[in-house]
Amino acid sequence: MQNTDVSQADFWSNRYNLGETQWDIGQISPPLKAYIDHLCEQGVAKTSKILLAGAGNAYEASYLHAKGFSDVYVLDFASIPLANFAKNNPTFSHDHLLQADFFTLDPQVYQFDFIIEQTFFCAIDPSRREAYAKQMANLLYPSGELFGVLFNKEFEQNPPFGGNLASYQTLFSPYFKIKTLQPCYNSISPRQGSELFVVLKSLKHG
Repeated sequence: MQNTDVSQADFWSNRYNLGETQWDIGQISPPLKAYIDHLCEQGVAKTSKILLAGAGNAYEASYLHAKGFSDVYVLDFASIPLANFAKNNPTFSHDHLLQADFFTLDPQVYQFDFIIEQTFFCAIDPSRREAYAKQMANLLYPSGELFGVLFNKEFEQNPPFGGNLASYQTLFSPYFKIKTLQPCYNSISPRQGSELFVVLKSLKHG
C-alpha cells in the first residue's frame, strides 16, 4: 500500500519511483536565478554557507556551484534526488549532500547565511508550518536570509498545499523581518500569477 503521509520519506521516494514529480520544472526557477544573480552583482561572498532545503533535484544548487559558490548544502530526506544530483554534479562535495529530515536538522551543528525555498514549503503538512518557520529561523546565522518562492493559490489536490500573502505575513512575522513578499514578475508560464517571491531576514542578533 502506498504511503500517503507527506511527512515520511517513503511518500516522496514513491513519487520519484513513479515519475510523479510535477513540481520539477527541469531547470532553476527563474525568480531564484534572478535573485542569485542579484546577490552576485551585490558582491555576496562565494564562501557564503547556503542550504537548499527539501531540495529535490536541486537545480538551484547546481547553478550556485557553477557560479563558484563553495559552501552549498543540498538537503532532502529521499535518497533518489540526492543520487540524481550527485550523478549530474560530479564535482559537488558529497559531504554537502544531506539525506535527513529538515525538522530534525540540529541548529547547533548547522548554521547558514542563506536558505533557499523552492517547492519545499508547499510539500509539508500545513500543520507543520509554524515548525518550519521556527526551524528556518534557528538554522540561520544572525542577519541570515531565507529567500525563495511560495504559492499564492490553493490547490484542489494536495500536495502541493497552497497559501496566500496574508497567511504568510502572519506566519513569518514573529521570526523574521519581511524584506520582500510580493508577486513574482518572472515565473514560468504555468505559474504566472500564482507565485510570490519572499525574502526574510533573521531577527537574531550576533
